[in-house]
Amino acid sequence: MLNIVILAAGLGKRMQSDLPKVLHTLAGKPMLSHVLDSARQLAPARIVVVVGHGAPRVRQAYEGQPDLAFALQQPQQGTGHAVAQAAGQLLEGGGPQDATLVLYGDVPLVQPDTLRRLLEARGDGLAILTEVLDDPTGYGRIVRDAGDRICRIVEHKDASEAERAIREVNTGILAAPTAALKDWLGRIGNDNAQGEYYLTDVVGLAVADGVPVSAAHPAAGWETLGVNSRVQQAELERIWQREQARRLLEAGVTLADPDRFDLRGTLRCGRDVFIDVGCVFEGKVELADGVRVGPHCVLRDVTLGAGAQVEAFSHLQQATAGPEVRVGPYARLRPGAELGARAHVGNFVEVKNTRLGDDSKANHLAYVGDADVGQRVNIGAGTITCNYDGVHKHRTVIEDDAFIGSDTQLVAPVRVGKGATLGAGTTLTRDAPPERLTLSRPRQTTVESWRRPAKKS
Repeated sequence: MLNIVILAAGLGKRMQSDLPKVLHTLAGKPMLSHVLDSARQLAPARIVVVVGHGAPRVRQAYEGQPDLAFALQQPQQGTGHAVAQAAGQLLEGGGPQDATLVLYGDVPLVQPDTLRRLLEARGDGLAILTEVLDDPTGYGRIVRDAGDRICRIVEHKDASEAERAIREVNTGILAAPTAALKDWLGRIGNDNAQGEYYLTDVVGLAVADGVPVSAAHPAAGWETLGVNSRVQQAELERIWQREQARRLLEAGVTLADPDRFDLRGTLRCGRDVFIDVGCVFEGKVELADGVRVGPHCVLRDVTLGAGAQVEAFSHLQQATAGPEVRVGPYARLRPGAELGARAHVGNFVEVKNTRLGDDSKANHLAYVGDADVGQRVNIGAGTITCNYDGVHKHRTVIEDDAFIGSDTQLVAPVRVGKGATLGAGTTLTRDAPPERLTLSRPRQTTVESWRRPAKKS
């Protein structure tokens, strides 16, 4: 039975923020959420989040997640004290495989495979995640005996000169037998430079009790990097974005510049997808084979069919588009936009809660909202659907093969029949019959006697 304790009580003074540190974002979501994502992939029986500073805000951010329990650390007296606050909520099945894994809410990028290796290395004893650093300053050192067995961890401030020369360091992440961990937490003291209860002291207690202590190592050094300042947050953001870009490149996606790419969710790509510079992907985005996304586009919860093209500076949110669609440049698809095959939405066109049929197009300067547009419809420049009466939204229906002239206003609810043509400048307030020309325009006149006003000298 596996328990996971996530320490998330710190103030984060160097962040210079009223927001609890673990709620600061990385790749578009709170750091704590990244840790929870990795934790959940291990299928634990219990996850306990230890909160302290900003506890109400952290709890509120994760309301409605029944697999989470919370423990309050108040005041904060070190990592050992923090884990002790969760001890009463840890589950035990009575078997040798009972274990508790300790993670950190401000160390967001530790990967599930690394945690699995740590649990495997534990056996029925204690395992700690360690790294070997060129510059170990500030880290707790892993002290080994003559037989190369781990015997204790010493914090940097408490280390001797010889101990400070050790390059193998503690990352803070460990896995221990649950029953033994509870016992050790009650036995650690605070006789150290900080006057705190260090979780690392359980290593010495395990050795004294004859419990084997082993080590595992992360696959990548960035997995154990923590965030204590805005600078570190920005550095880790770039590290993670480069890692996500690397994974896409290895999967066959072409990125014009991997250093100018931001993924803040999940991105699934088919073959021969091209993504230009400065694009941001949020939520769940799916790009089919041959999709091309131009520079500086934002796609949030979007699905694009094979061969679709999104031109520069377009913004798509909660929208779907079929194969061979063309969007942009400078186009906006708002929630509920559905584009059929080969549809075109051009520059400065906004589409919202609308189905645009196959081969239909609105190529420039139009607003199409709350509408059902058929196939092969042409929507001219300056056209708008007047769908809101100040209280309610109304729908516009445009049937197949209709032609909507430029600068037309369709005052919903209204229907344009199949094959109908609306003359430029029409304000349509009643249904337009199929296969007919409908227009509403005053007769053009010229006033011969009119003269332009002149300024008085």
